[in-house]
Amino acid sequence: MKKAPATEAAKRPHQRQSITAGGADPMTHLFDTMAAGGIVPANPSDVRARLADGALIRFATQSKPAKRNGWLVAYFDRGAPVTAVAGDWAEGSDIRWNAENPDNLTPSERREQRQRMERARALREAEQARIHAEAAEKALRIWQSASPATHHDYLIRKAVRPHRARLSRGSLVLDVRDFDRQLHTLQFIRPDGSKQLLSGGAKRGHFIPVAGPSDPARVLVCEGWATGCTLADDDPDALVLAAIDAGNLTPVTSGARNRWPHADLIVCADDDRTTPGNPGATAARAAALAAGCRVAFPKWPANAPLELSDFNDLANWQKGAA
Repeated sequence: MKKAPATEAAKRPHQRQSITAGGADPMTHLFDTMAAGGIVPANPSDVRARLADGALIRFATQSKPAKRNGWLVAYFDRGAPVTAVAGDWAEGSDIRWNAENPDNLTPSERREQRQRMERARALREAEQARIHAEAAEKALRIWQSASPATHHDYLIRKAVRPHRARLSRGSLVLDVRDFDRQLHTLQFIRPDGSKQLLSGGAKRGHFIPVAGPSDPARVLVCEGWATGCTLADDDPDALVLAAIDAGNLTPVTSGARNRWPHADLIVCADDDRTTPGNPGATAARAAALAAGCRVAFPKWPANAPLELSDFNDLANWQKGAA
């Protein structure tokens, strides 16, 4: 296994911008600014109608119309918005908007604006915490009622054992936990391989504990659960954690380093060789660099098809080629 080379993080940057209306109609400019930041309500008229001074509202976005990941807090003066904060929980983005140029505000007006922004932040965080708590309660109910997974098309396709996976309504159910083993959300895998996280659950820094001891000498962190199953079968003495996706590799790996500072920590990368920028490899190198640990890549034989990208792909291809 190779030592991680130095590289910059590949995860999505947290998007934030502060924009002023500059004389335009405040309500129109607010929504134009939201759209420029990628926050587009699925029903803008409904959002406008529900706006109230200092109240947090949630709304569906055009990118995810079946969910209410958008949020907006606006403060009004004489019936028009003067300050607002909006964002998209699914994308991790937010914008700050002002009807007036902050440079033109008096010291007292600036203080009031800062206080408004702080109130908006507190409302946003309280609402997000409530959503996460409700999802965690729902996740626990589903997990406790699910049965141990035995036969499932995805297990057959990936040629892996179920390990801790459970079964509910025809889908594999995987528990997403923190380093205190508290359950936060669930990942569902359908027979066709499509995946979905429980709506509203907290994912960042949390992981699927695939298999392994609770006090490990070696910790392997990977992206997907099937890859984790392959790693667990190959190295049963290691604790294997599946970070769910490339963007979650750095927080999970850094959390593992803090939780087990003396363990041999290795990021087991997806090698997306046919994708521009190879996001799996880039994210794995960044995670290893952030946590000060090693990174390992699948060792591809010369005749291995380029569409293979992870340790599970390699193991199954080698079985077929043998």
